[in-house]
Amino acid sequence: MNRPFEPWQILKSFKFIIPHIGMTFSVVLLTVFLGLFFSIILVRQQFSKNKFWNGFANFFIHIQRCTPSIVLLFIVFYGIPKFAMVIFKVNINFFPKIIFVVISLALLYSAQLAEIIRSALLSVGKGQYEAALTSGLTPFQAMIRIVIPQAFVIAVPNFGNSLIALFKEGSLAYTIGLIDVMGAGNLIISLNYGGYALETYIALAIIYWTITIIIERSFMLLERHFSKGRENAA
Repeated sequence: MNRPFEPWQILKSFKFIIPHIGMTFSVVLLTVFLGLFFSIILVRQQFSKNKFWNGFANFFIHIQRCTPSIVLLFIVFYGIPKFAMVIFKVNINFFPKIIFVVISLALLYSAQLAEIIRSALLSVGKGQYEAALTSGLTPFQAMIRIVIPQAFVIAVPNFGNSLIALFKEGSLAYTIGLIDVMGAGNLIISLNYGGYALETYIALAIIYWTITIIIERSFMLLERHFSKGRENAA
């Protein structure tokens, strides 16, 4: 049965969805930390002279960039428990769903971050690194004090864009039953037997728009702050 559009239901949806924002942010933050860890390893191998690990890192990044996020999510969600049972005879189907969501998103996010970090490092002139070495700094000190601060400023806009993309990709978590923002919205629709779908999705859109704008503005201010420091140093 078709119901008329009822704006008050948007506010009612807000009250039900907002308490689940914490789950959405938990997924994003855990994914960022795990993805950053993986990406540093990948970048290290991309600059490695070992052909095997260099090729493996590039192959991994290429595969992740070509894999739809929802496909990887299902592979991780169904595949890891299957392999754990076959290889180790351990049942992990009872694990919290957030673990599988974070693993799948971290694999995708690490590939994006690795490319961002690599391109930012390459954009810093090699001459600056060599000049730092000739001035008496060790290779580690040259990277920490000279190269990485400049690369970070260059990478900030891309970091912001990738974080926004990750935030939106996280909405797929509801497909395996995780009750985050998107999951809560779909739960409302299910409880109403398919009713108030438009109102619920409008509420979800407003929430996503608001958080995306906050992230975008935050990174714009961050970029502006570090750019001023770079200009003053120049």
